[in-house]
Amino acid sequence: MKKFIQQIAIFSILSLTILNIFGCKDDDVTPNNSGTVDTAFVATITFLSLDSVVITADHYHTNNANPIIVLCHQAGWSRGEYLEIAPQLNELGYNVLAIDQRSGQAINGVTNKTVGSAVTMGKNYQFIDVKLDINAALDWSKNRYNRNVILWGSSYSASLSLMIAAERDDIDKVIAFSPGEHIPGVSVQGNISGIKAPAFLTSSKQERIQTEKLFDVISNSDYRKQYVPKWGEGQHGSRNLWSSTPNNEEYWTAVKNFLNY
Repeated sequence: MKKFIQQIAIFSILSLTILNIFGCKDDDVTPNNSGTVDTAFVATITFLSLDSVVITADHYHTNNANPIIVLCHQAGWSRGEYLEIAPQLNELGYNVLAIDQRSGQAINGVTNKTVGSAVTMGKNYQFIDVKLDINAALDWSKNRYNRNVILWGSSYSASLSLMIAAERDDIDKVIAFSPGEHIPGVSVQGNISGIKAPAFLTSSKQERIQTEKLFDVISNSDYRKQYVPKWGEGQHGSRNLWSSTPNNEEYWTAVKNFLNY
């Protein structure tokens, strides 16, 4: 299984490299009932944020009938945070959209392109402004797959994901890696009590208390789970699932159990 997943990851990286060289594909929004052959693919696409900033994203498609997960990266990074994670989610039977938000730089050799669009257009690009990008990604995904969306955030985008999950009724589940009071001038704790969707919050051991403070607020959720690692200290954000994180397997087990809820 590990060898197969590694092959998928290598294929995904090669596919995205080719797309970066020859251009982005932005017309893969074929409706589910189009009658076209539904084949798996990986493509780098673009679409507009709610204020017309151009969002760049990696679209990992498996099947029109499968659920869709929107992946959001942590501060200073890009959609490259999920180069290794997205193919494994594909293997679990999920479509994936990993986005570049307007706040970030690069990770794993992948440069954040959305921030360049925001700067060129003179748009704000603070953490709170990223809500526009995440909401646009949710809208794109819901329209593409005609179903509610699983929202997944890392660090500051985990906090934003919880806030957005409290505001929207089309979130199927929300996953937050290392959420906290990461948004300057905004109380995350004061904006997430309305979450009704199943919620999964996790972090490193060191971040347990800050995560617990948010977890305690979302008591209205249909189902909620806070996972604290048992076999290692853990990392900050979604990189807890990277193969380079010593105890990544326990995080993967917890995520899989939640997704199967």
